[in-house]
Parts: sequence; structure tokens; C-alpha cells
Amino acid sequence: MLSEAVKNLLNEQLWYIATFSDEPNAVPVGFKMVSDDEKLIVGDVFMETTAKNIQATGKAAVSVCNPATSEGYQIKGSAEYLSEGPVVDMLKKVAAEKFGGALAAKGAVVITPEKVIVTTPGPDNKKEL
Repeated sequence: MLSEAVKNLLNEQLWYIATFSDEPNAVPVGFKMVSDDEKLIVGDVFMETTAKNIQATGKAAVSVCNPATSEGYQIKGSAEYLSEGPVVDMLKKVAAEKFGGALAAKGAVVITPEKVIVTTPGPDNKKEL
């Protein structure tokens, strides 16, 4: 589902994750990765509203773009919040190494992509990949 171009951009740029329920929410995330099975994984360090919204709806969208080239994509999918398990254990270890103990991962958001939409200006804008 995720092309190499999409994966490269996801690996190189900041993501913006959007969720909704009673309170719409969008936040930038830098503690993130694309798993080998193409799931989008975000470490929870400060996600209160995001976590609540995902637990309520099971949905999320991620927007990513390169500001220098305007290449961009929106990924929509099902989402789950994990507070334990191998993914969370891995993120806790990464957070300890990355942040030197100053910040800790409390959980993880795991998004399974269902749609990838081009947001790059031009003739392919809004095209579903």
C-alpha cells in the first residue's frame, strides 16, 4: 500500500496526526516510524486527546510533506492505542536512548493505512494511490 516515495517521505519528515471524537485534534509528531508491515507507529509521550480520540473512534489520519518540494501525502486508516506489549516495550527503549531519560513513552498509536491520498499541488492532487 505504501510506495517507496511515501515511505521515504514518512521517514524523513515530521508527521501531523489528526483524530476526532467530541474534540477534533491535530498534532505534529516526531517520535514515529513505519514498521516492516507498513503500519505507522507513533510513540505516546504527550498524547492525551489523541489517545482518547483513537480509543473512541479507532480512526486517524496522518499528513506528511516536504516543505522544500511540496511533495505530500495524507494517509487515512484504522488506529489503535496500545499501552503494553512488544511495540510499547520497543518504544520505551528507543525513548530512553533518544531522550536520555528526560521523556518516556507511555504507549503507542498504531495506524493501519487504508487510503493514501496525494496532497502534492498539481494534476495528481487528491489522487488515491
